[in-house]
Amino acid sequence: MLKIENLHAEIDGKEILKGLSLTVNAGEVHAIMGPNGAGKSTLGYVLGGRPGYEVTAGSVTFNGIDLLELAPHERAAAGLFLGFQYPVEIPGVSNVQFLREALNAQRKGRGEGPLSGAEFLKVARAQAAAIGMDAEMLKRPVNVGFSGGEKKRNEMVQMGILNPKFAILDETDSGLDIDALRAVGDGINRIMRAPDKAVLLITHYQRLLDYVKPDVVHVLAGGRIVKTGGPELALELEAAGYAEVTA
Repeated sequence: MLKIENLHAEIDGKEILKGLSLTVNAGEVHAIMGPNGAGKSTLGYVLGGRPGYEVTAGSVTFNGIDLLELAPHERAAAGLFLGFQYPVEIPGVSNVQFLREALNAQRKGRGEGPLSGAEFLKVARAQAAAIGMDAEMLKRPVNVGFSGGEKKRNEMVQMGILNPKFAILDETDSGLDIDALRAVGDGINRIMRAPDKAVLLITHYQRLLDYVKPDVVHVLAGGRIVKTGGPELALELEAAGYAEVTA
């Protein structure tokens, strides 16, 4: 589904990704772990198409399409979703307005008709209920005044509504208490565990992987994948740290 070959990328002239290669097949969950500054978030931003991140070498294909040739909104319409470590606040724009516009823009990009207001509200309320979020929060400005856990639940609602094929989740477990962590983990499994979907989880810690069981765990250090293993690798890293792996 996603194939990255010898990817090099830089920001402000500084090279961050230095020959990263990775393949994620449909139906799989891959976790990427690694020390601070390794390039984990940069990988997510490059895949999502964030401005300022320049790819200098390598290739990325998504379902056979050259992902790097697509604009960010085209990547989203193709089925890519990027979840942020720190979801941004958008004052003056309600969740309902934002999400309906986002969904209908993606539907238009795929040649599908827009959902009516009533149709969209039915979908949005169902997704909010599934993650345990009060439907009244859909009326509030996007993430404004939300706690860390509420922002992450809201992001799961967004993901459920957009229903992507491939989710890149950048430290989704950051700032979550036990209950929110469980809810977010359940949301990822409910929305993305399917034979035709895949997930790339970027995380520092094992704790999210207790809820979202990865098929493959990678260690990213110095801008490239330095070790790959099964779920047991995350437990080893939790116990021993990164020093031995990245030496």
